[in-house]
Amino acid sequence: MTNVAIIYYSSTGHVHKLAEEAASAAEKAGAEVRLRKVAELAPEAVVATRQEWADHIEATKDVVEVSLDDLEWADVILLGTPTRFGLPAAQLKQFIDTTGGLWFQGKLVNKVVSSFTSTSTLHGGQESTLLALNNTFYHWGAIIVAPGYSDGIQFAPTNGNPYGASHVSNNLVGEPNEENLGAIAYQTRRAVQIATALKVGLAAA
Repeated sequence: MTNVAIIYYSSTGHVHKLAEEAASAAEKAGAEVRLRKVAELAPEAVVATRQEWADHIEATKDVVEVSLDDLEWADVILLGTPTRFGLPAAQLKQFIDTTGGLWFQGKLVNKVVSSFTSTSTLHGGQESTLLALNNTFYHWGAIIVAPGYSDGIQFAPTNGNPYGASHVSNNLVGEPNEENLGAIAYQTRRAVQIATALKVGLAAA
């Protein structure tokens, strides 16, 4: 069985919804799945300035926080984050910065990895955020599996991003649309399929 770790940060729920869809798609593809959030770093006083932020933290309080064991366990790692000035959110980056021990031991080599994001505006940094995450994957020695334009869902009007599934919130609190959910589901299935084939190939080698 292929193990899939879906690790995300979400402040108001958009990335969380994409992560849930990814988890569902991985389970339907026959994978064992761990859905994990990273720790919130923002002070309570800052969170309290946006009711939807506080509400989301309360709504997801039962989601398990990620540990390094989840990375070591996984064959597939999907990272999800909103964009912060064209970069991954600090909360996710802080967790990534704790992976040095695993990296040094070579325990992240050949993991199949992919990423997804959400931005406020159409050109608010989707591509740069996903490409920034790729820099981490290069250092890990992981195998990047992007969706590319390898399926019709990638040509849907609100998708069209070959680097990873993306959602545009338009500064509104609302769920990703069906096209966005279809894109992350496809991206997840593709990653699982490639990881499964890789495991079979390595076992036969």
